[in-house]
Amino acid sequence: MNVAIPIRGQRRRRALAWLGVLGLTALAGCGSLLPKPAAAPALFLLEGVASSTSDKPSKPALATSTATLVVAEPRAAPGYGTRQIAYVRTASQIEYFAFNQWAEPPALMLAPLLAHAIERTGAFRTVVRAPISVAGDMRLETELIRLHQDFSVAPSRVRLTVRVVLIDIAARHVLATREFDAEAPSASDDPAGGVMAANQAAQRVAAEVGAFCAERTAWAK
Repeated sequence: MNVAIPIRGQRRRRALAWLGVLGLTALAGCGSLLPKPAAAPALFLLEGVASSTSDKPSKPALATSTATLVVAEPRAAPGYGTRQIAYVRTASQIEYFAFNQWAEPPALMLAPLLAHAIERTGAFRTVVRAPISVAGDMRLETELIRLHQDFSVAPSRVRLTVRVVLIDIAARHVLATREFDAEAPSASDDPAGGVMAANQAAQRVAAEVGAFCAERTAWAK
């Protein structure tokens, strides 16, 4: 026996079905209006540049000492203790790139460069990085004074300044202190070009710091 469905009930079901369709359409539209997640910044390393010479320690011009040198974790001057990549357009004003960063604060990435460059001189029995439990004979304190891409000149250039202090740990005496400056032209006026120039400047400064430590250690004998 067939039972007739009231017309009012059919209309109600149709209305509910249309409401469901409209609801799904509205949700899809709202999804397209949601803000997209911000793109992850490009990350860069400060690791120097490949050397054309062998990676083996070269023979030092000075007699090898039996001292152990501890390379302290470098500090950074105000404005440079950050992962943000700095640049300047006018004097005394630091700005930062929005979508490009260092993988770590550049001062921290200087430490392995300095330790490796000093080790290559062969002037020390051992070169270690702090923190470490080894009681060293000498300690190298380092401060990153500046590292930025300078757009006030064309083409832009990277400027790097590092101050180092060599300390006799046992005597609690400062053996020597010096500032090292390096500049390198950017291959392009953008963060990628600046990072390449920064690595060139860092490699140059590291080599100079290595020679400085070797010379001052010989004088201290």
